[in-house]
Amino acid sequence: KTLTVIDKACDFIRRDEVPDFDIETIDLEDKAVYDFISTGRTTGIFQLESAGMKDLCKRLGPDTLEDITAINALYRPGPLGSGMVDDFIEIKHGRKAMTFAFNELEPVLSDTYGIIVYQEQVMNIARIVAGYSLGQADMLRRAMGKKKIDVMAEHREIFRKGAQERGFDDKKAVDLFDLMAKFAEYGFNKSHAVAYAMIAYQTAFLKKYYKGAFFAALLSTEMSNTDKVKNLISDAKDFGLEILPPDVNESLWAFNVIGSKIRFGA
Repeated sequence: KTLTVIDKACDFIRRDEVPDFDIETIDLEDKAVYDFISTGRTTGIFQLESAGMKDLCKRLGPDTLEDITAINALYRPGPLGSGMVDDFIEIKHGRKAMTFAFNELEPVLSDTYGIIVYQEQVMNIARIVAGYSLGQADMLRRAMGKKKIDVMAEHREIFRKGAQERGFDDKKAVDLFDLMAKFAEYGFNKSHAVAYAMIAYQTAFLKKYYKGAFFAALLSTEMSNTDKVKNLISDAKDFGLEILPPDVNESLWAFNVIGSKIRFGA
């Protein structure tokens, strides 16, 4: 549905404003878009429109695509209940120090402020510290995710021995493994989260710069949901858009955008 919204909005933009507009070429480092997301005015923005997500956007203040990726991975019962989200926010804003069990892990964990958020991070830690192969690391990821106690006990010893052989402190390595096991219960697939973050950013970009096209497209996909249409119309008005009744000369079958006005469909 969101891809349809983006497609419809782009059609409006190409029709009325920028003939060669291409959503795939927008600037992914536009500070104004991140500032906009950080206001929490994210109704209609993919994955970021619930009350909890709006609050998280305001508290975190994302300023990179990596931050939005992390928000997608962190906004779930496990991370929220464990305090991971609060730690992430505190470290990002410099109110808490970023730490690593071993300095070698900085390239793996720096994007998430030293916190293990993704399954891929668990796999890379196992490779760096304990010498796991890619296949072994994937088996570890699966065992952790499914909480297989007996398999985990085997891996714990394999991890400890591997770390020892590679010159890492024995106790720190075991503590790291236990930490990984804890975080792996909430681990999210990063490739999945990045795809979500990209779509979230694209919809935020459209809402920031092309409000009329964005709302006309969004309302067009929600026409059968009266409650949602009411909420979106209210939000559109908050952004200064005028909502017009159907008109035989200007209405399309669905919603249409006329300058800074939205015209109901016929």
